[in-house]
Amino acid sequence: MASSTASSTTVSMPMSAEQVAQNIKDIARKIREESARMRDTVKVIRKSGAIEELTDAVKEATMAARDTTREISEAAKGLKDQGVIKETATAVDDSVRSARETAQTVKNLSEEARRAAHETTTVTVAKTSETAKERVTSVAEETKEPIKEKTEKAKARLKKG
Repeated sequence: MASSTASSTTVSMPMSAEQVAQNIKDIARKIREESARMRDTVKVIRKSGAIEELTDAVKEATMAARDTTREISEAAKGLKDQGVIKETATAVDDSVRSARETAQTVKNLSEEARRAAHETTTVTVAKTSETAKERVTSVAEETKEPIKEKTEKAKARLKKG
């Protein structure tokens, strides 16, 4: 239906058969024009090499992603096979265990010093504190070297991997 505007009122009028036929012809003509334009565009794009260039770029990106994924997978497998990950975790566990033992020793020594303070004189407390200090230092020294060795071994393996 066609519309015409008279003043401020819109009046709808039915289209004639000739007008419908003309509209269909116009639509068909526009379809032919756009089809020709699309064919021309495809020819230009194909001749320019843009399609091949895009295809090559996608292929290269896909191959790079595949190669990177393989390298990461191989590196992770190598670390696992060499035991580096397990050794590192073990070294961390050993370090935590040693730290807990050291903390418990310090707690026990502190408790001993507290009890001794109630039972003995200030001189005895001073001696106990000195002994406690020596024991803590001794325990710290005893745990320091094994932790250091395990950590260095783990680092060396990580560098090799």
